[in-house]
Amino acid sequence: MAKSVKMADIAEKLGVSIVTVSKALNGKDGVGSVLRSDIIRTAGEMGYELSKSVSDKKKSLVIGILNSCVYLEKGTSFYWGLYEKLLQHLMNVDNIGILEVINQSAHDECSVPKLVKDKRVDGLIVMGSFSDNYMKMLSSLDIPMVMLDAYNADYNYDTVISDGYYGMYIMTNYLIKQGHRKIAFVGTVGEANIMTDRFYGYCRAMTEAGINVNKNMIISDRITTAKVNINIPPNIAEKYTALACCCDYSAYESLHILNAMGIKVPDDISIVGFDNYILSEVTPVKITTYEVNQSKMASESVRQICERIENPLKPRETVTINGNIIIRDSVKKI
Repeated sequence: MAKSVKMADIAEKLGVSIVTVSKALNGKDGVGSVLRSDIIRTAGEMGYELSKSVSDKKKSLVIGILNSCVYLEKGTSFYWGLYEKLLQHLMNVDNIGILEVINQSAHDECSVPKLVKDKRVDGLIVMGSFSDNYMKMLSSLDIPMVMLDAYNADYNYDTVISDGYYGMYIMTNYLIKQGHRKIAFVGTVGEANIMTDRFYGYCRAMTEAGINVNKNMIISDRITTAKVNINIPPNIAEKYTALACCCDYSAYESLHILNAMGIKVPDDISIVGFDNYILSEVTPVKITTYEVNQSKMASESVRQICERIENPLKPRETVTINGNIIIRDSVKKI
């Protein structure tokens, strides 16, 4: 069966943006008559089903993607990779994604996202955690919305999350099977629901191994969501043989702090992370971690927002995406 032609294929052939192609095929303003004719003609020549756009006036959806400035850093952020996958899955169904990064002042003032205020989008995918006040503002907006990589029981939204509970259970259980029993959890419990899930996954693995967990076994990794500040005690290698870190960034920072203290990973202490994004591979010792299936999370979010726009009254759903362990060099068998 021949591969169906997408807007991205037409855009690539003509050297224009997907947004331009979408506007031309949906009869929107902002495209010159000559270029519009070229796009429609090329679409027909390539076998694009014009009935999906011009003839029945069914437009492509424009989806706003929100993320906080404290999470997003191009090239290194977990959320940048997730955003790129969202764009790809939206394009695969001939829809468009537009990113709006929420700066600190807009967040603190609970300002309505510009994409919504300007009525530029049909729905929102909200990546990551936001404060309760900001979520209350979003919940007051009359717009379909999906939460991605965040969960809040106070708001009845479609949600896609990674399996933080069983993911960290797997990582902690892996350390235990390598002979480790003195394992600290690096993360701030309560900072975000998904991080709390990871802590309880750690607790389950430890409890099943007959190891009691107490508050002294938790090493906070941040003062606020925006600022990572890991306070590793100087006698860490005497107290623990391994650190189960709530995310790769905390594992990355922990490894560098330990190196500066003269503590070698994994010879003196082992480390595991969570997420499997670029930082787990660029350290002197590559970090064993739990790979989150970003592509599946993105595709499920796209499916959810499209279905929610089409059927606003359908039952809400929460989808949990499994991942898998990536074994590298940061764990020593004892």
